[in-house]
Amino acid sequence: MSTDADELVLAGPRPLRGRLHVPGDKGMSHRALLFAAMAEGRSRVTGLAGGEDVGRTRTVLRQLGVEVSAVEPGALVIDGTGVDAFTEPGGIVDCGNSGTSIRLLTGLLAGRPFLSILTGDESLVERPMARVVEPLRTMGAHLDGRAGGSLPPLVVRGGDLVGCVHHLGVASAQVKTALLLAGLQATGTTEVVEPAPSRDHTERMLTALGAPLARVDERAVRVTAGVPSPFEFAVPGDPSSAAFWVVAAAITPGSELVVEDVALNPARIGFVDVLLRMGAAVEVVTTGERLGEPVGELRVTSGALHGTTVEGAEIPSVIDEIPILAVAAACAEGVTAFRDAAELRAKESDRIATVAELLTRLGVGVEQTDDQLVVHGGRLQPGDVDSHGDHRIAMAGAVAAGAISGETRVRGWRSVATSYPEFTADLAALTGERA
Repeated sequence: MSTDADELVLAGPRPLRGRLHVPGDKGMSHRALLFAAMAEGRSRVTGLAGGEDVGRTRTVLRQLGVEVSAVEPGALVIDGTGVDAFTEPGGIVDCGNSGTSIRLLTGLLAGRPFLSILTGDESLVERPMARVVEPLRTMGAHLDGRAGGSLPPLVVRGGDLVGCVHHLGVASAQVKTALLLAGLQATGTTEVVEPAPSRDHTERMLTALGAPLARVDERAVRVTAGVPSPFEFAVPGDPSSAAFWVVAAAITPGSELVVEDVALNPARIGFVDVLLRMGAAVEVVTTGERLGEPVGELRVTSGALHGTTVEGAEIPSVIDEIPILAVAAACAEGVTAFRDAAELRAKESDRIATVAELLTRLGVGVEQTDDQLVVHGGRLQPGDVDSHGDHRIAMAGAVAAGAISGETRVRGWRSVATSYPEFTADLAALTGERA
């Protein structure tokens, strides 16, 4: 294995063995920082995700006048004084590549009586924002941006908000959270109803922190005005990061791996259910709970896989893991279909297209439509692949390369710093190679 500037070269196959603690959950890291800033009092958060995305949220809090102090690597103390103490940013808020940052902050800042301008990198400014902007406008928020507010940069002139009922067209934890953050600052009640359940970190964490939030049913949640309490929180490992290693161990002969201290939220480990249907040897062991979130281990050994179908209500729980599940599908017997997955085309890259290209370059038969990806399992061949600047495509390429006999080159490797800068070092440790 070697890295050179923006490229990773791997020669496999090499089994993965040992125990691994993946970086802190990215979604929980973003939320912990925002909830701590909204609280009135001192919070301490450890185990934060170390990628650039969470770093953007941390920087924005300082722009809003929130005192954030680093006490050790991955650990911060946040002195929250409530949302009324937020100050107008002195410059443009740069969210980098983080869709979570820009969407959640749009909801949070919609209730603040000042001007904020939010933007990001060349990928982020092409990502859809109407799904957040339009429902916030119905609450009285004054928002604008490119294409009538459909694309960043977004201009937020915050102020008084009025709660209402939102029926979302697409299940989205980011949109739901943005509306709940606005609802915590609005008069009356804000209710968010989704077509299918999305990830529920916000509901679990805010409930544990005493915020005025109530679940209506599995698809609906409501809030009234209020703030979370200050807290201490050790962020568990990110299951989306763990998914790469679970698939890597499942498809690489001779592998035995334990991913420890990882978040086991049922809405985040849907990829395990998919892998179990494919015949993978994966065991889920719960060891505790933090802020309403179950935590534990994922234990996996290699074995033969077969195709399956992933569709409908299951898609929101695996939307970020489909790129790596497609790699598992490429190594399985038979056909695997991912349906109702149009949301993949609005990620850091068009992930239906980029996954299809990745697997095609590695000798796998793939078909795609607007909302579907079909993978014909077979024997992976070495080749050159491109991440197209998407961290999940880059890591999926690395996992595939590790299971192939021969040398494979992954271009655009620098993108991995977005969410998992330690990936190369962890891969080296698990395979006994030198990074």
